[in-house]
Amino acid sequence: MISPVRLYTNNYSSAQNQQRQDMINQRYNEIYSHELAHQRAGGSLAGGIVIERDANGIPIGGHVPIKMPALDKNNPDKTIKDANTVISSAMAPSDPSDQDYRVANQARMIKFQAENYKKEHPQVGQKLNLVG
Repeated sequence: MISPVRLYTNNYSSAQNQQRQDMINQRYNEIYSHELAHQRAGGSLAGGIVIERDANGIPIGGHVPIKMPALDKNNPDKTIKDANTVISSAMAPSDPSDQDYRVANQARMIKFQAENYKKEHPQVGQKLNLVG
C-alpha cells in the first residue's frame, strides 16, 4: 500500500517516524476538510480538491477551483444566483482563509453589478405575458 506521504530514510526512531506520520496525516485531514467544505457548497460551479505539498511531500495547503460568474446582461438573476453560490462556497469552511475572503468579495462585487444592472434594466429577464 502506498502512503499518501512518503517517509524518507532518516535517523529518527520508529516512534518519531510514527509521530511525524501522524502529524502529516492530521494536517492532510485538516486541509482536506477545509477544501471539502468549499467543494460541497460550490456545487456544479466547484472543481476537484487539490492538496498542495512541499518538496518533502508534506501537505501545506489546498484549493478548489470555482467558476466565477461574469455579468450576464441577458440573465442578471443567474449571475446573482451564481455569485451567491461562490460566496457561500468561499465562506463554507469554519476557518476561511484570506484567499477565501478575497474570492467572496470578488463574487460580491459581481453580484452588486448584476443587481444594479437589473435595477437599471427592469425589463431584462422578464417573460412576456401574451394573452391570445
